[in-house]
Amino acid sequence: MSDQHSPSGRPGRLNTSVAHNARVWNYWIGGKDNYEVDQQVGEHVASMFPIIRDIARADREFLGRAVRFLAGERGVRQFLDIGTGLPTAENTHEIAQRIAPESRIVYVDNDPIVLVHARTLLTGNHEGVTDYIDADVHDPATILERAERTLDFTRPVAVMMLGILNFVLDTEKARDIVRRIMAAVPSGSFLVLTHPTFDADLGGEGQIPAMEFWNENATPPVIARSRADIAAFMEGLELLEPGMVPCSHWRNGSASSVVVPQFGAVAVKP
Repeated sequence: MSDQHSPSGRPGRLNTSVAHNARVWNYWIGGKDNYEVDQQVGEHVASMFPIIRDIARADREFLGRAVRFLAGERGVRQFLDIGTGLPTAENTHEIAQRIAPESRIVYVDNDPIVLVHARTLLTGNHEGVTDYIDADVHDPATILERAERTLDFTRPVAVMMLGILNFVLDTEKARDIVRRIMAAVPSGSFLVLTHPTFDADLGGEGQIPAMEFWNENATPPVIARSRADIAAFMEGLELLEPGMVPCSHWRNGSASSVVVPQFGAVAVKP
């Protein structure tokens, strides 16, 4: 879970009386940027679905491995990170610019508390560029128009969509968002994706009651999807090895890593 959406694409007034995903996620990974209501809902969800903290950590670690792979092995120098969430250590720009200082990163979010932190923390080095956009995942046209001010869409871009499409409740709408964004970037660009699943072979059935509680007590509403529905987001792209797997296992050399009901994948646009 990782972003807030408003139909206008503009940040709404900060509401600290209702648990919000960006802050609860921050709580699960041990951050300090959350309120009592976020802690209470986070604890209740964790009591229903204890692996949620492992999912949060695995998702964050997947981001690091994916960015290091793309910047280090594939030579990617542009990243569009949609659904930034609250900044913590080892953000996309920090990893990419450590490998290639000239890297250009654009973060996208529309949660007011995220944007406040972004202005303070998401700063790059003198060689590269780090920018942020106040926009909504439901409005890909605005994201692309504003991102093009910083990124060169004639050169490959890594589109990061970690834990964001699960907040687009209509599956066909989510597919359309991915199609429109990937249509705007050139051949050789990448889609980096994580998404929760309810598939029983990964222990995902426990997500269903936990998400029902979440949707009644927190914002924004969230959904899990099947393996097939998540794989469909990458239609027309070429999946890189090891394919679509639990994000905790994607290019992870640790044999002891936990299996989480959150798929991770990286695909390239032919």
